[in-house]
Amino acid sequence: MNTQINVRIPQKLLSSVRSYSDEHGYGSVQDFIKETIREKLFDEPEISKEELALVKKLADLTEKKKLYGTERELFSKLRRR
Repeated sequence: MNTQINVRIPQKLLSSVRSYSDEHGYGSVQDFIKETIREKLFDEPEISKEELALVKKLADLTEKKKLYGTERELFSKLRRR
């Protein structure tokens, strides 16, 4: 048995959700929200908090030593590998 709930969100956010839902093939905003909740609750993260912290430290150090210029440039180079 399913239970219905009501959620209030700002109009701007709802517009973004509708656009995203349409562009990514969701049947409705409700379908998108249910899938998003499932992902948040049950899917394993691709990267752990510890790994993310290490990447952030690497990015900060690399930027500080001017090895790639900015964090964005560093991540751009990392994505190409």
